[in-house]
Amino acid sequence: MSPRNSLVVPLYNEAGNVTPVVGEAVAVLEGRGEGFEVILVDDGSTDATPAEIAAAAGRWPACRGLRLPAHAGQAAALLAGLRDARGERILTMDGDGQNDPGDFPALLALLESGPFDLVCGRRVGRRDPWLRRAMSRLANGVRRAVLGDRVHDAGCQLRAMRREVVAALRPMALLQAFVPAQAAAAGFRVGELPVRHHPRRAGRSKYGLGNLWWRPAVEMMRLRLARRPRP
Repeated sequence: MSPRNSLVVPLYNEAGNVTPVVGEAVAVLEGRGEGFEVILVDDGSTDATPAEIAAAAGRWPACRGLRLPAHAGQAAALLAGLRDARGERILTMDGDGQNDPGDFPALLALLESGPFDLVCGRRVGRRDPWLRRAMSRLANGVRRAVLGDRVHDAGCQLRAMRREVVAALRPMALLQAFVPAQAAAAGFRVGELPVRHHPRRAGRSKYGLGNLWWRPAVEMMRLRLARRPRP
């Protein structure tokens, strides 16, 4: 029997974060009284992340690990987890502890009320360096203008969606930032909700200048051209 909710968490070298992140998420999902699964996708980690995933799967029966054969990037890990998920509703979050799974009930409530097929978190009180926040605001503004997805924080990975949305997602570099745009282009209704944001607990951010600006710009234009009507 398929679970009601599936949570997908991509992980790359997040040793020290896996246990607290999973523990908090499991507590929130258990509190809903609905069947659920947690899919921990290891993107070819070279630290203790695989061992921590195995420990989490042993501690919480609803958890299972999915390991990519080699490091392929967050987009590939996310898509692999989404396609492996069995739930009617799919949840996603980062594995660095900055997303708060306590916001899932509000995201699910908005999804269940009917107006949206995909509900995206919009981080308030963001706990990142000022330069990263400024670059993110600029990138989000440009993306909204070019793609028209109306999402203010496409980088926030705290999301809830109907499983039908997954079928509309196509592989691309930095897919994690373009899930709302792909969903909107496929005709799904996309909404936003303010969510909390916390400082990173352990490890280092995997995002540099390339991930925050020029690579998203290249992928945005590729997506825009792919959506242009043919003559």
